[in-house]
Amino acid sequence: MTIDNTEGARAQIGVTGLAVMGSNIARNFARHGHTVALHNRSIAKTDALIEEHGSEGDFVRTETIEEFVGALQKPRRVLIMVKAGDPTDAVIEELAAAMEPGDIIIDGGNALYTDTIRREASLRERGLHFVGAGISGGEEGALNGPSIMPGGPKESYAALGPLLESIAAQVDGTPCCTHIGPDGSGHFVKMVHNGIEYADMQLIGEAYNLLGSALGYDAGKIADVFTEWNGGDLESYLVEITAEVLRQNDAKTGKPLVDVIVDAAEQKGTGRWTVKSALDLGVPVTGIAEAVFARALSGSREQRKAAVGLASGQLADKPTDAAQFTEDIRQALYASKVVAYAQGFDQIAAGSAEYDWDLHPADLATIWRGGCIIRARFLNRIKDAYDENPTLPSLILAPYFRDAIETAIDSWRRVVSTATLLGIPVPAFASSLSYYDALRAERLPAALTQGQRDFFGAHTYERVDAEGKFHTLWSGDRSEVQA
Repeated sequence: MTIDNTEGARAQIGVTGLAVMGSNIARNFARHGHTVALHNRSIAKTDALIEEHGSEGDFVRTETIEEFVGALQKPRRVLIMVKAGDPTDAVIEELAAAMEPGDIIIDGGNALYTDTIRREASLRERGLHFVGAGISGGEEGALNGPSIMPGGPKESYAALGPLLESIAAQVDGTPCCTHIGPDGSGHFVKMVHNGIEYADMQLIGEAYNLLGSALGYDAGKIADVFTEWNGGDLESYLVEITAEVLRQNDAKTGKPLVDVIVDAAEQKGTGRWTVKSALDLGVPVTGIAEAVFARALSGSREQRKAAVGLASGQLADKPTDAAQFTEDIRQALYASKVVAYAQGFDQIAAGSAEYDWDLHPADLATIWRGGCIIRARFLNRIKDAYDENPTLPSLILAPYFRDAIETAIDSWRRVVSTATLLGIPVPAFASSLSYYDALRAERLPAALTQGQRDFFGAHTYERVDAEGKFHTLWSGDRSEVQA
């Protein structure tokens, strides 16, 4: 039913920006019994939504920002679903000028968290609440139940939370939505979520490539493998849709669709943001970084074309026991996936400490179990691990994941070494294994690095047998002095 707002109707929530994501989330609100005010810069999109889906619930059609804001109950709650960057700032300013103290503006796009910090501080000075809400699940999730990660003032969640929780995915009766923390924390967590997603997809891609290149499996056979894997510890949305993609045949050629898709992966920037942030925080997210770089390399099509035919070296024979190597790949995929999540949670912990957000990893694992792209069975294990030890130094050290990696380690090494000998690129598998080996090592070559730094820059070093900082007089008598 469409409501004419001239009759004095008041909506519980407003959505501005009615592209696919905005339209779907507006429909989701309406389906759950909320009256939704609609606004779009082009009124044609508003009218199209009402014409096609007006029967799904109560919508209030508006044309101007003033009319839109006037259609909302107080405190007014407006969800912005527009392109990140300048367009978001422009809409925020329009809304803020028409709203009153205590009203709530929610940015549901993929905004850079530092922009959210800036916007929240600015609107707070004007008496408005600003919520940066990460929303994961794509178009389907927006309509049928996403994972929602709202940051911002805690008091705003009292008015906003029940609406968001009502439309979020539900797992075991628990909504996949919770108040994350202050200012930019929601968008920060969503950013890292997307970084983990990049790593997960790259790892799945490497497994697919190994099954095809090392074992000669065609797309249909690989689809069967992923379907089988989806019945075990690797059960996840991404593994499930991988099998679906691999089974799709191209209508034009009759070939598997994956074989006629150009092998150049695009990206919208959240993976790069994750890696840049990790560098600023000093957190190693090697699996995520390799996934971002792998997409960049795949897109270097002219460079790759010119490099075809470069020497490969003396390659080894392909594995003769296909069943065993398939199992090795499964184990390597699981172990590498654990590393990706461990690194992501390390970055979240570092961000929480840097910005004093007091984030809770178990809460994040809980709301990622449904609705979002990285939803997976083992998120229950992650939740259990952080419930048992909220200050866990690394997810890898949780008993369940430690045991899982110890079970997988030989397979993991066989996969990386075999791929290297066959000349098959496995950057995420290999970097994840190297990270694990570095983490467990008693000594790292960083001692030499510190010696070098002290030699050329007098940067000092620490000793294993004494407190304090020291410097060697490299250009003098090479005696050691306390710095």
